[in-house]
Amino acid sequence: MNIINTKTIASLGYHFIPAENLPKGKNEYYLREQQQPSGNRYHPLSTAQIDTLVHNRNTSDNWNNILVAENFNANLVRNCKFYGLIRIGQLDEVYKEFHDFKMPVGLYNSTIISCDFGNNVCIDNVNYLSHYIISDEVMIANVGELDTTNHSKFGNGIVKDGEPESVRTWVEVCNENGGRSILPFEDMLPGDAFLWSQNRDDEALMKQFIAFTQKTLDSRRGYYGTIGKRTVIKNCSIIKDTQIGEDAYIKGANKIKNVTIKSDAKRTSQIGEGCELVNGIVGFGCRIFYGVKAVRFVMASHSQLKYGARLINSYLGNNATISCCEVLNSLIFPSHEQHHNNSFLCASLILGQSNIAAGATIGSNHNSRSPDGEIIAGRGFWPGLCVSLKHNSIFPSFSIIAKGDYHFELNIPIPFSLISNDITNDHLVIMPGYWFLHNMYALERNSWKYKDRDKRTEKIQTIEYDYLAPDTINEIFSALSILEKLKTDEDDNAFTTGWENSKRQIKVVKVKKSIALFKELIGYYGICEIMQHYQQNKFTNFDSFKKSLQTKISRSQWINVGSQLIKKSSVQKLKDQIKTGKINSWNQVHQFYKEQGKLYEADKLQHAYTSLLEINNITAKQFTAESFKVFLKQALQTREWMCKGIYDSRAKDYSNPFRQMVYQSNEEMNKVLGKLEDNSFIQTQLAALDKMKKEVKSMIKKL
Repeated sequence: MNIINTKTIASLGYHFIPAENLPKGKNEYYLREQQQPSGNRYHPLSTAQIDTLVHNRNTSDNWNNILVAENFNANLVRNCKFYGLIRIGQLDEVYKEFHDFKMPVGLYNSTIISCDFGNNVCIDNVNYLSHYIISDEVMIANVGELDTTNHSKFGNGIVKDGEPESVRTWVEVCNENGGRSILPFEDMLPGDAFLWSQNRDDEALMKQFIAFTQKTLDSRRGYYGTIGKRTVIKNCSIIKDTQIGEDAYIKGANKIKNVTIKSDAKRTSQIGEGCELVNGIVGFGCRIFYGVKAVRFVMASHSQLKYGARLINSYLGNNATISCCEVLNSLIFPSHEQHHNNSFLCASLILGQSNIAAGATIGSNHNSRSPDGEIIAGRGFWPGLCVSLKHNSIFPSFSIIAKGDYHFELNIPIPFSLISNDITNDHLVIMPGYWFLHNMYALERNSWKYKDRDKRTEKIQTIEYDYLAPDTINEIFSALSILEKLKTDEDDNAFTTGWENSKRQIKVVKVKKSIALFKELIGYYGICEIMQHYQQNKFTNFDSFKKSLQTKISRSQWINVGSQLIKKSSVQKLKDQIKTGKINSWNQVHQFYKEQGKLYEADKLQHAYTSLLEINNITAKQFTAESFKVFLKQALQTREWMCKGIYDSRAKDYSNPFRQMVYQSNEEMNKVLGKLEDNSFIQTQLAALDKMKKEVKSMIKKL
């Protein structure tokens, strides 16, 4: 039975805060007064203004409770019903225009309950507008319901005074059984979500994270919803318990409930037709269009959902796009791409710079009666067309998976590999170093692309985009120890087991070649970081340069914390300080990210130098000017074949007859694709190679 209470009309718009939640000596408007942004000085309506309002078919339960600014024009308020305390700013006899959408300033054809309006707002045909503070020049038209409850949390995972724990909004990332759930909050970063979703055996840490989140928003009841300056809302059905920033644009949304939409003049957020958003956070500069469904979610800044995408119980990192697809119970780091209607991602931790192809079903089936499986994929994860993967599986950095159904759980220990399923011979095939051997263009371009497209204006977390970095180098070292054991004198292929949950063998191809390649890449990484250090500090002799380099007995271990690489020891220190109370808020955790970002260049240099010495089996004493010259020349040779690989892998698209056959001539192909020699990315890489040649030549002269 629907419980419909009956109360006197005189109480409509009043008693917003329940008596038991109202502090002694305060009225129901005390929080509203703190939120009021306009700075207007209000006064009661004059008799003439009341007469004009009545003549224009407006009604009020009490005209004395309508307060207006000095330049209020009563002629611009028509056919409205007012209840409770209403405050209206300046209204000028003009119209506002946003794109081709035009509205006269004023309040028209609406039911308005206990709201504040800034200057020159345009409100028309809002059937139910309740307990909102609306800033200057906001345009709202044709909205069915726009209201705020006294216990609204605006998508944040807190509880208000007097509420039970059961009402908290949890986001069940990484695992469908809720065992890795996190609480969303307005400024949540990918690193926060990662730290919280992991470390589940550390109860003291988990309790602190809950306490941190509870402090992000005032638990008192009675806050009004707010709509920031110049925001435009039109043709929407229900917007409830939603905080909306400045310069947002919301059109044709079906339902937005318990959500914060962050937006400002430089980072405008937009929500389009047919979208339904419930219990979540929309970050600055987000785009959500065309039938999107998002429930229990966080979208970090500058991320996008489009064309019927579904994001449920998931965190989507910065500068990521999901289009048409379904994503459930996943934690996705920044720079993620997922398109096409039949892509599916479930119960996964995706560590950034990823691309999910059409038809992919990631985590499509379970291995037990309970939905508790997980998939973990390192940076650069790229499952191909119609790939079907099974829980539980782990993939290292820059794994590319060939089309096919993978019937067994996988734990692949070799990064930069092509993973394929040889059905004819019934074995899994792993090709280490595939990217460097066959698709250097895509590897290099993606690294550049993601960095170039990073739209964040506030870069609290320092994101690593390079494919050779402390995390991948450590993976390569681990891979080398495995490959060395597989190496045989007979041929360049080997068979092993244990990487797949089956009895069949795994074929590893090009073992010797990949060993040589991986060793070369480690040396290249090390010398490139050292070269950069040399040039930045403008050393004049080798001795002073060498003294500036610090090495450790062993390489530091690193953790990808929301696409920011941080030393494992530093992460442990952070957790310890959180548990002891030295760090007691998410703001302080974010300050830790900033500090680590400042240290990253030096920490990475130390890791690179240590790696260079280790791969060459020398000590710091053996690193001489002469060996440095040798390493510089080797690095230049590596860069030369990389640039050749970038060019050659792109040139295949022009020379492949099956690519050419859709064009009537080379001229038509060049018109469609652009000339290979005009490819701006390739030209940039060739210019960088020329620069490196000059720098190496200059450095060798000085040594």
